[in-house]
Amino acid sequence: MLRRTWFLLLLAGCTSSGPEADLQYIKQARSLGAEWAMVNQQAAEGKLTGAYVASMHRWLRDGLQTSEQSLSQPDSPYGNEIRALLASGDDASPDRLNAHVSKLKQIEDQLESA
Repeated sequence: MLRRTWFLLLLAGCTSSGPEADLQYIKQARSLGAEWAMVNQQAAEGKLTGAYVASMHRWLRDGLQTSEQSLSQPDSPYGNEIRALLASGDDASPDRLNAHVSKLKQIEDQLESA
């Protein structure tokens, strides 16, 4: 009986999909979007070199692309927000980026409280 219960739990973990399975990617995208906003804010204040900013933009986009490609439900509200971040220009305003980050945070909070 214990073996069967363990197997069913393992199987349930492997087959989970949907928003709950995507929560880790939502969190990752939110964090990357917030970091992007911070980089752009500090760049606008002249606190970062151009080379550093360009490198960070590449790294942040790579991470966002990985998050977007890993979603089990890419055509979801959170998938749309991640794609909106990716569609933003490297020099997007921190406010614009943070608007997408805020929407991802709301989705994240809803999933965690469910």
